[in-house]
Amino acid sequence: MIEAGVQWLLEVLAAPQVGLTSVFIVSLVSATLLPLGSEPAVFAVVKANAALFWPVILVATAGNTLGGAIDYWMGLGARQGFARERQTRWFGWLERFGAKMLLLSWLPGIGDPICALAGWLRLPFWPCVFYMAIGKFLRYVTMTWLLLYVPDGFWHWIGSWF
Repeated sequence: MIEAGVQWLLEVLAAPQVGLTSVFIVSLVSATLLPLGSEPAVFAVVKANAALFWPVILVATAGNTLGGAIDYWMGLGARQGFARERQTRWFGWLERFGAKMLLLSWLPGIGDPICALAGWLRLPFWPCVFYMAIGKFLRYVTMTWLLLYVPDGFWHWIGSWF
């Protein structure tokens, strides 16, 4: 039953008419603390329709930035629960560099926790969102642009493994 549900969800998200919606949802969810990457979805939609390059990049940036804002609010809410963690070096860096540290919110593994820590430290919300958006936008443009230059034969070879 779960397998059928997952298959149905993948088929719905793969439908061409919901390509941008799928990119938004996957980008939003991947920016939370859940382990999911949005780059494959972004690349797949752009590869299927190159004319959508900028709309896909902007939608992915919006979804991923909104997910980062959710992380910020989660961190703000968790502030009291983990007061002893305030001694870690991440807090020192965030306190020293402030919202600009969120330019690193695109980094795998540490980007989402940085967003949560910014909320925890009660850094100013809108500057944090601004720097998150810049970092995430630059990641999507760079990753998608680089992946478009990988020869199609390589993708077919990878696909043959599955």
